Amino acid sequence: MKCLPVVQLLLAAAAPIRAALSWQNVNIGGGGGFIGGIVYHPTAKGVAYARTDIGGLYRLNADDSWTAVTDSLATNEKWGSWGVDTVAIDAQDPSKVYAALGMYTNDWDPNNGVIARSSDKGATWSITELPFKVGGNMPGRGMGERLAVDPKNSKIIYFGARSGNGLWKSVDGGVTFAKVSSFTNTGPYIATPGDSYNGDKQGLSFITFDSTSAVANGATSRIFVGTADNVTASVYVSTDAGSSWTAVPGQPQSYFPHKCKLQPAEKALYLTYSDGTGPYDGTQGGIYRYDITNGTWKNITPVSGSDLYFGFGGLGVDMLKPGTLVAATLNSWWPDAQLFRSTDSGTTWSKIWEWANYPTQNWYYGLHTDNAPWISAGFISQDSKRLGWMIEALEIDPLDSNHWLYATGLTVFGGHDLTSWDTVHNVSLSVLANGIEEMAVQGLASPPGGSELLAAVGDDNGFTFKSSSDLGTSPKAPWMTPMWTTSTDVDYAGNKPASIVRIGNSAGSQQVAVSTDGGVSWSINYGAGTTQYGGTVAYSADADTILWSSSNAGVLRSQHQSTFGAVASLPSSAVIAADKRNNTVFYAGAGAAFYRSTNTAAFFTAVTGALAGATSVRDIVAHPQVAGEVWVSTSSGLFRSTDYGATFSSAGAGKINDTQQISFGLGSGSTWNLYAFGTGAAGAKLYASADNGATWTDVQGSQGFGAISACRVVGSGNVAGQIYVGTNGRGVFYAKGVISGGSTTTTTTTVKPASTTSSSVKMTSTSTKSAAVTTSVPTTVKTTTTTTSSSAAATGTGTAQQWSQCGGVGWQGATACVAPYGCRSQNEYYAQCL
Repeated sequence: MKCLPVVQLLLAAAAPIRAALSWQNVNIGGGGGFIGGIVYHPTAKGVAYARTDIGGLYRLNADDSWTAVTDSLATNEKWGSWGVDTVAIDAQDPSKVYAALGMYTNDWDPNNGVIARSSDKGATWSITELPFKVGGNMPGRGMGERLAVDPKNSKIIYFGARSGNGLWKSVDGGVTFAKVSSFTNTGPYIATPGDSYNGDKQGLSFITFDSTSAVANGATSRIFVGTADNVTASVYVSTDAGSSWTAVPGQPQSYFPHKCKLQPAEKALYLTYSDGTGPYDGTQGGIYRYDITNGTWKNITPVSGSDLYFGFGGLGVDMLKPGTLVAATLNSWWPDAQLFRSTDSGTTWSKIWEWANYPTQNWYYGLHTDNAPWISAGFISQDSKRLGWMIEALEIDPLDSNHWLYATGLTVFGGHDLTSWDTVHNVSLSVLANGIEEMAVQGLASPPGGSELLAAVGDDNGFTFKSSSDLGTSPKAPWMTPMWTTSTDVDYAGNKPASIVRIGNSAGSQQVAVSTDGGVSWSINYGAGTTQYGGTVAYSADADTILWSSSNAGVLRSQHQSTFGAVASLPSSAVIAADKRNNTVFYAGAGAAFYRSTNTAAFFTAVTGALAGATSVRDIVAHPQVAGEVWVSTSSGLFRSTDYGATFSSAGAGKINDTQQISFGLGSGSTWNLYAFGTGAAGAKLYASADNGATWTDVQGSQGFGAISACRVVGSGNVAGQIYVGTNGRGVFYAKGVISGGSTTTTTTTVKPASTTSSSVKMTSTSTKSAAVTTSVPTTVKTTTTTTSSSAAATGTGTAQQWSQCGGVGWQGATACVAPYGCRSQNEYYAQCL
């Protein structure tokens, strides 16, 4: 059947809508995630693309760096476009590139997939919508490529779909696609029947044209297609340009083909196989050579017996040296991945490392991480797996036998001396992922007067950038000691900005760590148990109390590093925040309810009617400088309180609503900007206000951030007008600009709560899969900023500094303020030097 009508989305027209600010990536560097495929153009030097599972498509540059080319496609509504299931180039036109986009084939992604096509190397795109979903982040995503352009006819494109949807073909250069009814094996393998993620049919695995075959009716006559089928047959061939198909006789059984590469001079196919579809599994497998002329198969697997405890994934074939290839283990979890090279069509192989006298290894390579030193500090030096894991992408430059690239679950390695393997048996490997930023950001903070940026991320733990000048330099190390897989949140103490707390997501050890030097070094908080993990965190202003809304144990509290205990007055999964100036005050929200505590989170009371019309609290942020000022983001928009949450006013009503993450950031002079993801005049995007929500400016422009519900935002506490956005798959973006605004007061409608009551209602947490990866997405981020002094109040008869406490019930410190400031009462519990 025909696809739905093509939607022509010329996303960069003659007069494109420019981003309100100019966005660029914070240079964490090194990639940070899985790359499933790399493709080179066969005749145009330097034209290559790398596809990621959650971070979009990248184009290779002449200096070995990469440029993201699909950001404009990843809008809030089409966030799944950062999932790239396959990519293809046009052998006859190096300016053309095609990609199948979509994140999930289950109900996590609400949209059907698309085929995106570009005729200017990804600068602009046109879109063809498919009548089914595409799974860029689904099982088997390293197989491929599932998309291919006929090398003899650029109008003909084939796409191998998932979910039982079979083989599809375009005859108009990707404008429309129709199902190939003659191809009947839809790839029926299901990894885990009934499972929400692993329970889908994995479909077709690759399409390979035989460019040496004759032309029939204007098309390449011989085409090979792979399927996720380890029972019937997994490799099929057509010799009549796709009119009919048969299983290739004599093919391997019981394994799944991952990669299929043609060596035209040999007129042979090379295929890697594994007993799993990847990218995490594989305990058996093989490598095979298929002689197309003779129709014969040869098992060329490099190892056998007890030495074969892995499947095979990545495969590079040298187009200039027939018979020369490099293959990789898909996953060899111990002691390391292995790379094999053959120069005689797989008859003999050499390894990139081997055992000397156990446990000593002989490494036939040098490994350099200058471009992303944190990879060495946090991974290579901490693990036996130096060469990586999840290796599905491996390519030899078709125009340069010395240039090769391979990708892992963490980064891209490569080099420019591959043929040295055959002479001195030693090659130089480097991290070659500059420009690829694929991290799923879980939390951000920019402490005023402290480190410029703290980023908690999935899979790679987190990173600290001490100053704004560091944003362009890849960190020397991730957060370590403790080193977790994922940090789910980070916060700082308002009066002690060098004091930081972070949360981890791995049960079995304490998942709370603290720092007293701005996130440079860390120590475990042994008040945490070994079974609690994940969630969000709030640090009291003086760094003596940690409030933790965990993923699995409700809301917990620890004071002075004591054992964490349950906060019974808050529902599980509550959104939490700490007042940034008053050490005794914390805030929380759950459902439509707002809570506050004035006794360092020991007990919370619900403020009745605080958030009129709201059905859910999304985020809470306290002003970095003003005690008692707190903003709440809800399903109904923004609410503001200047009395510690006792009363609220709606803010920005009619201008921005359905808000998500919010943050303060240093503005012009002594003012503070407010940033919010929400729905405004330009749609669901990022907005900024310099006048307490009276007016809002679209600061996102045409830059794609994916789903706004999965984004994190924090304004800089130290650089005026600078703002950071954490995405779910494209790392951290930042931009800088002056936000225009009117007065510093907001026209609001005050909501007077009828009363304040305590509550201990239990709420059931709900997991949202919007643009999510396998790590959990936190429900709040502590985003707070300033550049002013945060000195603590003096005690006894001394004087208190600006912003410090100077009075309130039980206060025994200084009650006089340094000139020219006066002690201003905020409420009965707190007075501040203002």
